[in-house]
Amino acid sequence: PAADDVAAGVARAEDVLGLGLRLGVHRGHLRIIVDGPTVRRPGILRRMAARALITGVGGQDGSYLAEHLLARGVEVVGIERPGAASAVDGVTMVEADLSDASSVIGAVEAVRPDRIFHLAAASFVPDSWLHPTPTVSMATVSTSAFLDAIVNVDRSIRFFQAASAEVFGRPTETPQTENTPIAPITPYGAGKALALFLTRMYRERFDLHASTGILFNHESPRRPEQFVTRKVTRAAAAISLGLESELRLGNLDAARDWSFAGDTVRGMVLMVESDKPGEYVLASGETHSIRQLLDLAFGHVGLDWGDYVVVDEQFNRPHEAVSICGDPTKAERELGWHREVDFAGLVAMMVDADLASLQL
Repeated sequence: PAADDVAAGVARAEDVLGLGLRLGVHRGHLRIIVDGPTVRRPGILRRMAARALITGVGGQDGSYLAEHLLARGVEVVGIERPGAASAVDGVTMVEADLSDASSVIGAVEAVRPDRIFHLAAASFVPDSWLHPTPTVSMATVSTSAFLDAIVNVDRSIRFFQAASAEVFGRPTETPQTENTPIAPITPYGAGKALALFLTRMYRERFDLHASTGILFNHESPRRPEQFVTRKVTRAAAAISLGLESELRLGNLDAARDWSFAGDTVRGMVLMVESDKPGEYVLASGETHSIRQLLDLAFGHVGLDWGDYVVVDEQFNRPHEAVSICGDPTKAERELGWHREVDFAGLVAMMVDADLASLQL
């Protein structure tokens, strides 16, 4: 019974202190042993293990980021909407409403991370015109709430905000850098631009380690099928297997700067771990047209896309930038970031993944 009382006391101490504690015997005496050294936490002690809080952990970027951090021994906590019941391997999930500032602040207080990656957003740009107010509101409310929580809970927490090349709208200079004028032309781009400005403002006013990644298009086999890259690679795979007969697309001359999402999330981590916070463009520095994407995807399965692709104007996006290209020089120079997968390798990876899934 006495041992049971001691064990219960240890459990309570673990909960209050945030330490890993266990019972042990040393020279015939019962001891309470602390597992590992401790690091600073406002008012109490905490385990040494790094802890990351990720929003959007179930999406393309969030899943790659979680895997990358877990492989490095970082504890990962993901935020999910109340009632969502998400499940991500190796990730502890907590509930929070990103449109509610008090809910966001409560999550930060409960988790006490040493780094936050804010990735959650309505990522399909055309849909932002269907719901402009919540698109902009969530981007700004959640970002300001996270930053306010850091100021009031622990200013040593490092923060990453995911922005987008959409903040540039129709840029007048190519390639785009961290100094390119911000002039969004969509609700999605406007929300990301406001989040970028908020992150900059809090960084400068409160001396926070808060960075923004200006992320150009980044793809993977985990991209939803409404995105043109995945739409093309899946169609190439399906047509080659005799499952489909045509692919309908809009402007084949539209060009984008595409990278592999796994490379992009490495850049996010480098920003958070760098000595100097700021804004960084993560891009390949190359543009490729839809025609080039079709050449690679259909060529990978031995087909001529001209036999299967139908141009349909309903898929054209009004007022979109025809060509965008990012300059990753600053990230390469200051963070040591570089991409490991080139465009051809990315397309081949996605087609192979679609072939495998369609043949299950």
